[in-house]
Amino acid sequence: MASLTDLTVLEALQALREGQVSSRELTRACLEQIDRLEPLLRAFITLTPDLALRQAAEADRRLAEWHRSPDAPLPALLGLPMAVKDVLCLAGVRCTCGSRVLENFVPPYSATSVERLLQAGITVVGKTNTDEFAMGSSTENSACQTTHNPWDLDRVPGGSSGGSAAAVAARMVPAALGTDTGGSVRQPASFCGVTGIKPTYGRVSRYGLVAYGSSLDSVGVLARSAADVAEIFKIIAGHDPLDSTSADRPVPAFDLSADGASVARELRVGVPEEYFIEGIQPAVESAVRRAIAVLESLGARAVPIHLPHTRYALPVYYLIAPAEASANLARYDGVRYGLREPADNLGAMFRQTREKGLGPEVKRRIMLGTYALSAGYYDAYYGQAQKVRTLIKRDFESAFQSVDVIAAPVAPSTAFRIGQHGDDPLAMYLEDVFTLPANLAGVPGLAFPVGFDADGLPVGMQLMGPHFGEETLFRAAHAYQQVTDWHMRSQ
Repeated sequence: MASLTDLTVLEALQALREGQVSSRELTRACLEQIDRLEPLLRAFITLTPDLALRQAAEADRRLAEWHRSPDAPLPALLGLPMAVKDVLCLAGVRCTCGSRVLENFVPPYSATSVERLLQAGITVVGKTNTDEFAMGSSTENSACQTTHNPWDLDRVPGGSSGGSAAAVAARMVPAALGTDTGGSVRQPASFCGVTGIKPTYGRVSRYGLVAYGSSLDSVGVLARSAADVAEIFKIIAGHDPLDSTSADRPVPAFDLSADGASVARELRVGVPEEYFIEGIQPAVESAVRRAIAVLESLGARAVPIHLPHTRYALPVYYLIAPAEASANLARYDGVRYGLREPADNLGAMFRQTREKGLGPEVKRRIMLGTYALSAGYYDAYYGQAQKVRTLIKRDFESAFQSVDVIAAPVAPSTAFRIGQHGDDPLAMYLEDVFTLPANLAGVPGLAFPVGFDADGLPVGMQLMGPHFGEETLFRAAHAYQQVTDWHMRSQ
């Protein structure tokens, strides 16, 4: 058997069921890997070894019962170690959102996505680092620490789910939960050489996810391969009455057993010229085009398409998302929970709590959003952005009448150096130019590795699909990963 920390999700689950390894052994191996690498990577905000080992002991007890009576039902992920991004609530474990304003907040309940994984039998080794309130593309905006990319410690892991991506890439865990508001699962998956899904909006419950942009936020999964991601995703997906935006749609079984060539032969792959723009790193464009060629070699048909309103996605996003953040973050006032700074009056307490509790990027987005929502500017900015958002959504709907998936780069470049965009917020925002449209349109996107640049840094490609088209994305990426090994490489 491979080293325990090298096991994929599916390999680990098979080894657990066949009695080749215990959950306690697997969980301990992950915790030991974290002990070795965490001082270098800083991927976790909170570690939960005691909780994980208690959960592992219970998993081993249930596995032993199942081995004695294999006809009894067995939870789908029983004994599998995972990590959870620290914007998702886990009952009894602090949830900081990478912010000083919530540094001591301990939620009394778990997010629906987390609860479903717990019911499926996972062990939780810890909460991963994130840009503050998931606002960022590098995990440098965390008030706790900066996470480093396992492929090059001088580089960012992407963001805002950089801690989760780094943990999976460094073999600290086989899989982790992340969130994606404008690319925050797909971009770190690309930078760290792992696979990550942003679901259709409403496919996975947002209950228990600390809100950033309520019409954009999605809970996603990061793991080694499309097959691994699908195994986790089908547990967390599905209707939840606790989330009013949750879609009441059946979740497919995601059967990936079919031969890759037979899947690809039925595939029409849209290639939008708007995603291959001037300024993209040559190594990124060439790797993505080679990946599309691999799908063509399996029988897929590449179809040139246009998404004409893509060029407006960046300004539209940075009006809508900050506006929603302005409303959502109004709750951090020092009154109900989180940090409270003492002051002589209520107004001073509000100001001092926010001044000391919120970081510069969060303040910047709150101010942008408040301005866009203010009297006299609402129609000109926020209202107009919503109209253009509808045009972006219609572009995707039109494209999916002629293609099954859309292939594009995840980011214009590979992982950039820590501090490279520190004094230039606009340059940081441009890192999300290829991922924002899917969030605005609400469509799913799956990122996976397709090569490396000259510096040995991973390059990712994303496939986007129609609403609730995750199964097609998994099948297409799995077909690609059956004939390539980029997703299996590690530093």
